[in-house]
Amino acid sequence: MRIGGLQKLTLLDFPGHVACTVFLQGCNFRCPFCHNTSLILGTDEMTEDEVLRFLNTRQGLLDGVAITGGEPLLTADLPDFLRKVKALGYKTKLDTNGSFPEKLRALLDEGLVDYVAMDIKNSPDKYAETAGADGMLDAVRKSVDLLKNAVIPYEFRTTVVDELHEPSDFEAIGKWIAGAPQYFLQGFVDSGDILRPGLHAASKEKMEQCRSVAGQYIQTSIRGL
Repeated sequence: MRIGGLQKLTLLDFPGHVACTVFLQGCNFRCPFCHNTSLILGTDEMTEDEVLRFLNTRQGLLDGVAITGGEPLLTADLPDFLRKVKALGYKTKLDTNGSFPEKLRALLDEGLVDYVAMDIKNSPDKYAETAGADGMLDAVRKSVDLLKNAVIPYEFRTTVVDELHEPSDFEAIGKWIAGAPQYFLQGFVDSGDILRPGLHAASKEKMEQCRSVAGQYIQTSIRGL
């Protein structure tokens, strides 16, 4: 596995759990606002054994492991890694861009994931621009439908960037994902490791407008406000 890093403690990444976060390298999207550019381009790697040894020492202290990236479902041996994590007694959370619905389905069918957070990059007509990748929308739609019929908890979320999102986009998004239990908006933060510099966070007023529009169709909250 290409593991780019390990955050040893998080109270935020896995709702309801004291967890750590494992960062996997590689992504098939090139979102201009991506704050993990080093994971796309390659960073110093940790070994799977190092992570598993850490998890062995944290049994009883942590109860969850969040898997993020990059796009974790690009990693061919992710299922085997999740089996090892589950065997240690941990709950697992997966972050995904939704572009690999069949791989996602396989993890759900085997019970290897306990919570999924899926990014909704933008309204369908602006998806390619915002994701930095063409031809992904059909796969993303399949993943949305898969999660809406899943038996585990999940969430959809959008990182709102002033230059890329308008309140009107959230009407199309709200209609698209209506029926899901919850939808989160989160403000863009320039980490200094951005794929395209010069982007900005939306104002609090604009964030509230986006929340209000989406909220006509799905329960919508703003994280961090």
